[in-house]
Amino acid sequence: MIPPKPSVSLAALPGKRQAILDLAQEIERQGFEGIYCTSLTEGLSLSLAIAMRTSAVALGTSIVPIYHRIPQEFAYSAAFVSEVSNGRFRFGIGVSHKPMLDRAGVTAGKPLADVRAFVEALRAVPRAGELPPIVLAAMRKRMIALAGEIGDGMVFANGARSHMSESLSVLSQAQRSGDDFFIGAMIPTCVCDDEAAAKAVHRRTMITYVSMTNYRNYWKEAGYEEEMTAIEAALATRDRDAVTACMSDKWLADVTLFGSAAKVREGVEAWHESGIKTIILVPSSAAGNQQVAFQELIDAYE
Repeated sequence: MIPPKPSVSLAALPGKRQAILDLAQEIERQGFEGIYCTSLTEGLSLSLAIAMRTSAVALGTSIVPIYHRIPQEFAYSAAFVSEVSNGRFRFGIGVSHKPMLDRAGVTAGKPLADVRAFVEALRAVPRAGELPPIVLAAMRKRMIALAGEIGDGMVFANGARSHMSESLSVLSQAQRSGDDFFIGAMIPTCVCDDEAAAKAVHRRTMITYVSMTNYRNYWKEAGYEEEMTAIEAALATRDRDAVTACMSDKWLADVTLFGSAAKVREGVEAWHESGIKTIILVPSSAAGNQQVAFQELIDAYE
């Protein structure tokens, strides 16, 4: 029996936006649980467009960096999307990462204090309308605990499945098991019978993330200190091939999904068993672009 279909991550690049909205409609027709828009492009605009083209699928941003607009503008936009989607929308926020903020010309402060202040300011905006649930992007325990204190949920990106129980231990039992608190994870996914090709795709994709100090520190905490230390040495030489060579198969299997359709579906169930309520697959393909990757994912659940 094919298990229920997970959620997916979606981005819309220039020149492909109409095609992505068509794809969003197809994702809803196919019965996938939700569509979560990434920070790769303007996620709130994409969420609004999807809300207007769909009727039932859950929606969200995963994530919007809090430094890109003032809280007042975010409150107006998030409340608008929530209202016109009839409450299907979740507002996923986070602090992003220093290299990305540097490229945007943004200087971040202290993540925990900044997120707390942002959420307080967002909820204090007058005449915005009813805000959607606020979901905090988190990797390590202090941000997860803050999500439990002030948020309506939390979401991982590129988390380690083996470390989920430890990470989620700072939440209450009601938050971990109930329906009122969102616990999601964005997982890079490649459906491909050629596992070597699928792993090669992930190694190319994950080089961006292993280049970030915050991610490496998290993965060290999750038990991959040897791999991350080796990656740091390879990064110092600017040797991309050496960096990808340091990504062990064990680590890759813990933070991504790859392989046959059956293996990917089994992996989704394993993520559920680890404590993640909403699985958000981030599709890539060994044979083509985003459209091809989504077709492979759709086929995997037929």
